[in-house]
Amino acid sequence: MQYWLFKTEPDAFSIDDLANIPDQTEHWDGIRNYQARNFLRDNVKIGDLVFIYHSSCKNVGIVGLAQVIKEGYPDHTQFDPESQYYEPKSPIDNPRWVMVDIQFKQKFKETLDLKTIKQMTSIEQIGLVKKANRLSIMPVQKHEFDLLLKECLI
Repeated sequence: MQYWLFKTEPDAFSIDDLANIPDQTEHWDGIRNYQARNFLRDNVKIGDLVFIYHSSCKNVGIVGLAQVIKEGYPDHTQFDPESQYYEPKSPIDNPRWVMVDIQFKQKFKETLDLKTIKQMTSIEQIGLVKKANRLSIMPVQKHEFDLLLKECLI
């Protein structure tokens, strides 16, 4: 099992949106960064746990937990001219962008904010604390995942 952090802007799609849709399951589409795409395509697997992180909002931080239930497959939005994620240069027979499906596991009582995460001395590898590596999809090492989860559950 691997561990991940997926960023989302809550006004576009929030942990509450995930919790309130049928089957509490949704595809994670619209990723348009090659390194993040490579994680989704090559590394994110069924059963992996995912922190949901709200960004670009008043209360930035880890808000909940989800689990991957379907591995990478073509992101249909790249083929839709009406989508903001339309990619006219992406061939149907060799799609450029992928998505995964995740399922809601838990919403935390409190947001674990970025300031608190940066103050945790044992959290050094996650991209949130490395200025050069703030992707929308990022791996989390198991020991850091465990520490962050413990902090979220306090």
